[in-house]
Amino acid sequence: MTIRTAAPWRVLIAGTAAAAVWGASPAFANTPQAVPAGALVSTEWLAANLQRPDVRVIEVSVNPGLYERAHIPGAVNFSWHNDLNDKVRRDIVGKEAFEQLLSKGGVSDNTTVVLYGDTNNWFAAWGAWVFDVYGVKNVKLLDGGRKKWEAENRALNNRAPDYAATTYRVGQVNTDLRARLGDALAAVEGKGATQLVDIRSADEYQGKVFAPAGVPELSIRAGHIPGAVNVPWGKAVNEDGTFKSRADLQKLYADAGIDGSKPIITYCRIGERSSHTWFALSKILGYQVKNYDGSWTEYGNSVGVPINNPAGTIWAAK
Repeated sequence: MTIRTAAPWRVLIAGTAAAAVWGASPAFANTPQAVPAGALVSTEWLAANLQRPDVRVIEVSVNPGLYERAHIPGAVNFSWHNDLNDKVRRDIVGKEAFEQLLSKGGVSDNTTVVLYGDTNNWFAAWGAWVFDVYGVKNVKLLDGGRKKWEAENRALNNRAPDYAATTYRVGQVNTDLRARLGDALAAVEGKGATQLVDIRSADEYQGKVFAPAGVPELSIRAGHIPGAVNVPWGKAVNEDGTFKSRADLQKLYADAGIDGSKPIITYCRIGERSSHTWFALSKILGYQVKNYDGSWTEYGNSVGVPINNPAGTIWAAK
């Protein structure tokens, strides 16, 4: 039995045969393949390896109800709002809560974790960043995310899996992956050689708009951090949402003066889009990168810090 939605999905209802895949041979019948080197896995690889007990697929999406309606078979749900962020403070999820989350999801030290999500994998990339902060090994991002998986009419179902819990423990926490307001200010003041990369749209960077269209504004001032170069996140991906080749990424950032020879800080508005660029620069190109999750909502609201506002928009007025 199947149900159809507005999207071109074939949704597998709990209890139906796993082989009911839209327009393709059964994904689960394929022979498992070696885990690819590097930080990405393709939709083809994941489709052929969904039943492997040493692979855990985790969805990190931001739109409510998306996972519940349909998700990659066997995927567990980590809510960006409720699971990977502190519910009281503006902070990433704490160490103990993160350990509980991974334990409940059946993740062990030997698990290959594949993260994916909606909205161009922004929040899945945030997940990859948080996983890296807490030293989780063997973490991959599904290249193209939900967008590509759905465009290829691959299998989805609405069943929440029930895996045996583990006792996951975090080792060393890598705080060097996270930039703070002080780090951004140090870069502005020339204390060190750190380069700032603003990955927002050109209009946000120039101060013509305070936030992307349809997003409630969270900052008082518009513009960008002085000295930051603007490389919008979308330039790093192809039309299908997959990352561009390593060579193309190297050229893209080198053209903006970012070649990996100096430490880098990425930022956006709340840290999710900048996580995507952090992933490209850090995990694909191997550069030394920190993600500034405070981003413009912290910097743009901070008292006494310098900003660059070419559009001259202050307090939402000229």
